[in-house]
Amino acid sequence: MNEKKIKLTSAEIASLWTGYMNDSMTKCVLEFMLKHIEDPDIKPVIQYTYDITTDHLSQLLAIFEQDNYAVPNGFTEQDVNMNAPWLYSDVFCLSYVNHMAKVGMISYSGFVSMSTREDIRNYFTEALSKTASLFNRSLEIALLKGINARHPHIEVPKETDYVDNKKYLSGINPFNEKRPLNAVEISYLYQNIATNSVGIKLCLSFAQSSQKKEVQEFMLRGKEVSKKHIKIFVDTLLNDEIEAPHVPDVGVSSSTTQTFSDKLMMFHMSLIMTAGIGNYATAAAASQRSDLMVNYERLSLEVSRLAKSGADIMITNNWLEQPPGIEDREKLARKKEKG
Repeated sequence: MNEKKIKLTSAEIASLWTGYMNDSMTKCVLEFMLKHIEDPDIKPVIQYTYDITTDHLSQLLAIFEQDNYAVPNGFTEQDVNMNAPWLYSDVFCLSYVNHMAKVGMISYSGFVSMSTREDIRNYFTEALSKTASLFNRSLEIALLKGINARHPHIEVPKETDYVDNKKYLSGINPFNEKRPLNAVEISYLYQNIATNSVGIKLCLSFAQSSQKKEVQEFMLRGKEVSKKHIKIFVDTLLNDEIEAPHVPDVGVSSSTTQTFSDKLMMFHMSLIMTAGIGNYATAAAASQRSDLMVNYERLSLEVSRLAKSGADIMITNNWLEQPPGIEDREKLARKKEKG
């Protein structure tokens, strides 16, 4: 049986739609970066990212045509002002693609696992491989230039051991002394510090370049939420005398010219927040100290509330493109009765 004639599943339809939306948005951002970036070491990495994104879009369009799948509106050249002044430092561009590569690797591994049809699995497997290559390439340049912050160092274990007391899992009771953080917990705390730091810079750049008051206020609120979360994670590390490594300066220029459309900026923040909630959920599941689990859960709720207010803004302004779904059977039946 011809594999290509097998109908797409709901998971494959959702994954293809999400991939197209994300890549069409990223292409707009990368086009703007490529026009202005000057660093001879960083620019090839941005070009490589752009080439991957462009290739993804071409392959997705071919799949859509083959399966009579309506092409999402996504984002186009109308969503980026190529004549706007430079908005980001070159270091930010490198940090940005490295961060988006991390988001992409998580997304594509999920898409692969949810896909059944061979051609769709092959597409997402290749996308995952190229995104992993991008992560490694961007990280190597950051290390070469001395602008990559490493996770905190701890002593290498000399022997193995087992948990022998239920107090190992406790941490909420203020009258009980908390045990020291373990390596797994430290790694997730620092990872969430780093991702929130990128989020702060994105929020700042979007706030100052948007001309819409409600978008500006939303971005500034997002910046404050990220700052609050970073403080909580840093304080948790410092309580165990663990210095949180400084994240490199990923500066934003003073430009206030509209660079990206409000629709693109709001979608971008939605993507970042969705990834953040996923990071917190993973960290909560991996952490074995109850106070850390509770923190991740309440901070996830705070991000979810922010995401909901962002979605409301997008709906009000007709910026939120609806994912593919099924027909409302009850609505169809009632429509038929009226007819």
